[in-house]
Amino acid sequence: MDIKGITSNAQIMVYVILLVLLIMAQVLSPGYLVPTHIAGILRLASFMGIAAIGQNLTILTGGIDLSIANTITFANVIAAQVMMGNDSNLLMALLAVIAAGLVIGLCNGAGIYYLKIPPFIMTLGVGTVLQGIFLIYTKGAPKGNASPLLKTICGQSLIGIVSGIVIIWAAFAIVTYIVLKKTTYGRKIYSVGINEEAARFSGIRTGRVIFSAYLISAVVAAISGFLLVGYTGTSFLDVGTSYNTKTIAAVIIGGTAITGGKGGYIGTIAGAIIMTILDDFLTIVNIPEAGRQIMQGVIILLLVLIYSREKGRNKKG
Repeated sequence: MDIKGITSNAQIMVYVILLVLLIMAQVLSPGYLVPTHIAGILRLASFMGIAAIGQNLTILTGGIDLSIANTITFANVIAAQVMMGNDSNLLMALLAVIAAGLVIGLCNGAGIYYLKIPPFIMTLGVGTVLQGIFLIYTKGAPKGNASPLLKTICGQSLIGIVSGIVIIWAAFAIVTYIVLKKTTYGRKIYSVGINEEAARFSGIRTGRVIFSAYLISAVVAAISGFLLVGYTGTSFLDVGTSYNTKTIAAVIIGGTAITGGKGGYIGTIAGAIIMTILDDFLTIVNIPEAGRQIMQGVIILLLVLIYSREKGRNKKG
């Protein structure tokens, strides 16, 4: 079986699906593909795309991170509270958010590595604890605002119609691609996902690799929450609510196997854009929130089914 071939075909297919969705959106809503609107979609997709980096790593190792949504909200609350609308507090807010991400990642990694708690349960538990912490801390009413500089970076166009957050996402994407495809660490991630026991026998310290994946996931999710303050201008207790589902969907739609060991971030980029387009277009055509959730779920299942059938054909071939 040619794993690289399967991965490549899946990632090509997701871009074909993205192109078809864009064409359909233009036909059903003329003017959808105007450059300014596409730039807006990329801006929205950037936050999900950055958060999905960590989800991609954990899924590649054969795990999953269900604390991402609450990590984003927690970091969002901290960042706004520290900044209080001042550029002079921007660096302090970023460092505070990264520190929070490190602590969350250490908790996830320690539970999974040392206590052997399944990732699904450990990250869900940590996420629930985080939710309780930020609800107690804010008393249901978060305070603080984004600094002017962060608002400019995340909410305005810096190069033509391209927002600063899109440029930041591109930088993260390049680093992620290089790490996964060109480094020893990336090869270890894939090896652990394919067969953890075999990887251990080959000399890879699998526990450390898994631990690091959850550490990176938490830090990247926290940074995404920090950047979201710049987009919204302030913090909200539901800002990260949908990010568990959407980052998982972006990764799987992008061609990464939920069982780990196959896939990559190139497809996840398209997956994040597809998820954003679905949400955006369903809003434009005035589908109620409940209807949007149902339709998104159905479309996600169909896309995953198409990918699975394609992967099955490649295995037979």
